[in-house]
Amino acid sequence: MLRPKVPAMPQPTGLVTPPAVVVEPTAVIQQTPQVPAPAPVVSAAPVPARPAVQVTPGAVIALVGSGTAVVLVVGAVLVSMLLAVAITGASVAICALVIRSLINADAKRR
Repeated sequence: MLRPKVPAMPQPTGLVTPPAVVVEPTAVIQQTPQVPAPAPVVSAAPVPARPAVQVTPGAVIALVGSGTAVVLVVGAVLVSMLLAVAITGASVAICALVIRSLINADAKRR
């Protein structure tokens, strides 16, 4: 059998020195906790007399038009998916009838 060769680890040839580590002194300073100042009181804004969103007649027409377009596109997609499923089901049914008739015709010949 084949035996794997384990590589030997080479020994260092020169003098190896560890990298120099610089240690900086640190000081611990204790701070007294300060109490946060209370938040200023914000008065409530006055309630506007009219609604914030004003709908113009042009905006209403644009919303109705875009809504109609979305409904038509989603409807077309759903109808096409239903049509694809119906066509697939019909073709599978026709294939099943053809296979059944071939099997029956083969059985009558024997």
